[in-house]
Amino acid sequence: MQEEFRFNVFGRLVAVVRTPTGWNAFAVGADGKRGPLGIVVPDFVAEDELGQYLFDIFHESATPGNGDVVPVGDQCSGGATETLSL
Repeated sequence: MQEEFRFNVFGRLVAVVRTPTGWNAFAVGADGKRGPLGIVVPDFVAEDELGQYLFDIFHESATPGNGDVVPVGDQCSGGATETLSL
């Protein structure tokens, strides 16, 4: 089974899945369906660095009401559980 990490990225639900060849990133709709997010997460990004990586990529999407990257659920360990804010 593939490891999946979910984040609220400035108000948008994102799933990042570890595959044998690296990471795949998906946008998750309100209905739970996933579609390609259209970004590349390099395979050298560690799971505890995913939140920071998403923050760095999408920081221009931040708004006063959605200025954070927050892990969803308790699937993340280590530094990935921290909330990243502008």
